[in-house]
Amino acid sequence: MRVSRRSALTLLGASALAGHVRPARAEGKFVTVGINLPLTGAAAEDATNILHGALLAIEEANAAGGPGGYEVRTLVLDNGTSTAGQYDPAQAAINARKMVADPTVVASIGPMSSGSGKAMAPLLSQGNLATVTPSSTSPDLTNRKYAEQFRPAGRAIYFRTVTTDAFQGPNMANFMADELKIKSVFVLDDSGAYGVGIADTFQAQAAKRGIQVMGRDRVDPLVSDYQPVLTKIKNLDPQALYCGSSALAGVKLVKQSYDIMPDMIKAGGDGMHQASILAGAGFPAAQGWYSTIAAPHMLDDAKLSGWLANFQKRWNSLPSDYSITAYDAALVVLTAIASVAKSGGPVDRAAVRDAIQAVKVDTLQGPISFDANGDLTDHVVSVFQVQRDTMHPVNDVVHQFKYIGVALADST
Repeated sequence: MRVSRRSALTLLGASALAGHVRPARAEGKFVTVGINLPLTGAAAEDATNILHGALLAIEEANAAGGPGGYEVRTLVLDNGTSTAGQYDPAQAAINARKMVADPTVVASIGPMSSGSGKAMAPLLSQGNLATVTPSSTSPDLTNRKYAEQFRPAGRAIYFRTVTTDAFQGPNMANFMADELKIKSVFVLDDSGAYGVGIADTFQAQAAKRGIQVMGRDRVDPLVSDYQPVLTKIKNLDPQALYCGSSALAGVKLVKQSYDIMPDMIKAGGDGMHQASILAGAGFPAAQGWYSTIAAPHMLDDAKLSGWLANFQKRWNSLPSDYSITAYDAALVVLTAIASVAKSGGPVDRAAVRDAIQAVKVDTLQGPISFDANGDLTDHVVSVFQVQRDTMHPVNDVVHQFKYIGVALADST
């Protein structure tokens, strides 16, 4: 069944955005949605933006009477730890067990990063608990080849409102080859599941496109001094540097690479497209960095002006593009709950999972549907460059990352 965003909101109740009267909700009818994000550590600010996107959709649905008359409660869990300094896969696994152990939890939103996703997916599969991630992009999590590892119970439980690094990494390599005319590059990763994965796919496509890969190395997120590896890169003199990394290593890399090789072209994936990168590295270090997100860029779309105003009014902050994909992830879950409730069957994990798998809904970023493995049927990758705007705060993702355009798929 294809559900438009307007129809989805009808299923959820009357549109809170339109100011309709709140319908009656049956006493005691509620379900819980788990939300698992790294709210401690280097990516906390960006994770909070994601959390706020998801919560906004849930609050709107509850204000409109709840999906199918059900109140949606949230179980918000932090998978960041001070020991890791960022997301912690061990904590993510603990959080997955907490969600599975709570019989009222019928679906989940998150995680933010693929390292957490790989720790959670087998546990969620065994608990038949579907999750919709707004930002984790490792293709392994939804690849049939790894189904025994990440979905041992058989059915798809890991869904996304973003595309994967099977497109994000290669498409950035295409952008470097076609638009920046890069001839040589050095590749780094931060040893995490996300960083290694996106660096691998970028490197393979760069080589395919005739870009000389002059070396590959790693930056340890828990080490403070990257001077040795950066000096090695400087001496090799590649035209560009590409890094697959989360913010913990990314901030240090941005700062120190500017000190050692300020004029080199530098780029990364969505792990480098974060407020924490801007705030931690500052300017001029961040100036000129290219980044990608695994989704369409919607923040400048006039059609979203009302949504943007609602977000800012509610949270007193600007959203990120992944606030939008988080809102959309929540909308998918809410629509699934509403569909199950409308059918008259029990609103349980199995039914909600099936409804998520089958959902076709118009969201902020456009129509969303999933293939049999939980991946989006669209694969948009957006490219940005940091260009300092002194009229706005340093950590303002909306104004400091200038949208360049869509990175094209393989043109060879």
